[in-house]
Amino acid sequence: MSDPLKPDLAIALQYDGENTPRITAKGRSELAAHILKLAEVHDVPLHEDPELAALLSQVPLGDEIPEALYRAVAEVIAFAYLLTGKFPPGFMPNTDQDGD
Repeated sequence: MSDPLKPDLAIALQYDGENTPRITAKGRSELAAHILKLAEVHDVPLHEDPELAALLSQVPLGDEIPEALYRAVAEVIAFAYLLTGKFPPGFMPNTDQDGD
């Protein structure tokens, strides 16, 4: 019986800020747990979205994500940047706290 608190599917993406994100790892069950553990060890932000993971699992390993998933993946990448305090190359965060 699987642990309901642990996803049965894990997908890893690589994004360099210039090219389309690629699928760099994917797996189910024990492999998914291993992928998640490696992400945690390396301080890679995690985002749980079972529906998106299911769609991304259909993309061959090493391939770029399909255009139809750009927006959903962009939201995940933005979330990861926010969590880590890092920004993509060329991005200038708005430091104006007044809203001016």
